[in-house]
Amino acid sequence: MSDYPEPIHHDDLALETAKPRLKKPPFYRVLLLNDDYTTMEFVIDVLTLVFHHSEEKAAQIMMHVHQKGAGICGIFTREIAETKVEQVLRYAQERKHPLQCTMEPDSDDGDE
Repeated sequence: MSDYPEPIHHDDLALETAKPRLKKPPFYRVLLLNDDYTTMEFVIDVLTLVFHHSEEKAAQIMMHVHQKGAGICGIFTREIAETKVEQVLRYAQERKHPLQCTMEPDSDDGDE
């Protein structure tokens, strides 16, 4: 006997059970928030170490955060985004910087 279920026969039509459709997981933006105390060099350090951006891309994001008040560091699944936020906050706290990092649902994923 097979491990697979037998198709259901109705007249001359064979029916198979439907296969589950996988749903794309929701994504989250990880954001750095500007403050008046964290140095630009430290923000670039965070962006290269935690988010693996090049020095040039990190400088662009840092300037966006500085000028606009917040900037996207990356877009990730929930668990990865949470981990990145925790890494940034721990790294900043260990080095006595008040840098804040947060996450929000990414509205560009088509679900919202």
